[in-house]
Amino acid sequence: MSDDNTVRRRRFIQATGAAGVAALAGCSTGGGGTDTGDGAGTTAGDSGSGDGPEAVIVIGYPEDGTQLFRDYYGVSDGSEEILVPDGLRDGALPAQVGNDMANATGTAPAAGGPAQEAFTSAFESEYGEAPGVFTSQSYDSVAVQLLANAAAGENAGAAVRDQMRRVANPGGMEVTPDNFVEGIEAAANGEDVNYQGASSAVNFNDAGDPASAAYAIWEFAGTDEETTNTEEVQNFEGDNPDGAGPAADSGPGGLGREIDIGILLPETGNLASVGQPMVQAAELPVMEVNNADVDLTVNAQVEDTETTPNAGSSAAERLVSAGVPSVCGTASSGVNVPVSESVFIPNEVVGCSPSSTALSVTNLEDDDFIFRTAPSDILQGRVMAQVTAERLDASSAVTLYVNNDYGQQLSERFASVFEESFDGEVFRQLGYNQGESSYTSVVQDALSPQ
Repeated sequence: MSDDNTVRRRRFIQATGAAGVAALAGCSTGGGGTDTGDGAGTTAGDSGSGDGPEAVIVIGYPEDGTQLFRDYYGVSDGSEEILVPDGLRDGALPAQVGNDMANATGTAPAAGGPAQEAFTSAFESEYGEAPGVFTSQSYDSVAVQLLANAAAGENAGAAVRDQMRRVANPGGMEVTPDNFVEGIEAAANGEDVNYQGASSAVNFNDAGDPASAAYAIWEFAGTDEETTNTEEVQNFEGDNPDGAGPAADSGPGGLGREIDIGILLPETGNLASVGQPMVQAAELPVMEVNNADVDLTVNAQVEDTETTPNAGSSAAERLVSAGVPSVCGTASSGVNVPVSESVFIPNEVVGCSPSSTALSVTNLEDDDFIFRTAPSDILQGRVMAQVTAERLDASSAVTLYVNNDYGQQLSERFASVFEESFDGEVFRQLGYNQGESSYTSVVQDALSPQ
């Protein structure tokens, strides 16, 4: 890693052990309410009899998924199709469950943008290893903010906000990691630019979410290999694939200045193992500008959320005090929502999360200050519904979701799209609480005939 002293970092002690990508998905992993949805208390029918659901959608995290799937395989012959989102993409899960989980398929945001190969090459060249989960989204978050700041010509949150769609959405000079420094100069000269990212085309819709995104369709490799295999990567589009929403008509730009940016991601806590590579990816565009012969410098301040809302809010306050107009962060929605509500929005600081996916982020009253390079679960719910109907060839389903905003909102989104767009039938949506010693009852309810 570069020792460039324009990247200022708070010192930290690396935590041992991490929940990995699980807690990145949606909201925090804290327990929710006790609602178990429709059909609670019914007796499960014979699995595979044709009377129960053809597909079971499980939304949650590995910590509870281990027990839930143990209980599922204890009462089912595995004839149902299982579909899980990125929160359960843990290759160690089959070994912990004691079953190959061969009937399980997963979806997860992927790096599928026009500049994916350029980013991968740059990351491997700098760090000597392959990029990890949500690293491409981290690079894109910083890259588009630097372009917006260069176009704005000042370190002011409202000015950067107004340039975010102008530099990301069509048209103008196409900018990728291959010609990023050239793009920064063009934006600073007031020219129109169109950032084409590593994770997606990075076209923001009116909510500040990616209007299209790539998703990996993956499967577990079994109990021996403890990994997952990506079967294919598909691009999925929302309602406005070219993006929409307010944007400045032009950018004043200006060279001979310093651009300020914050990077607010988990370097310690439960997400340290995935957060640190995300920080590395976020620092790449900073180093590219500072190492180039261009009349601009970037001052990046890195802060650690510690994977908690309180620490994240305190770190965000430090960035505000330092005068940064925009921030790459935070990671999980359980941190992103409170940080956005209490710090970013009232202080008119742009926040652009590379990994927070919950619908509650889309629904923030944010005066257009909150963006994401990770796709909203509005899109993932559609992806899951399409995969269930077309790839798994299932016409009926139930959902088992962790009782928090992430689980409930994604379950409801899946059910709505599956029924309205794919003529599927959702028998019931069942919530489960975290930390239970047994999930047999809720699994039996899920497998019951309608």
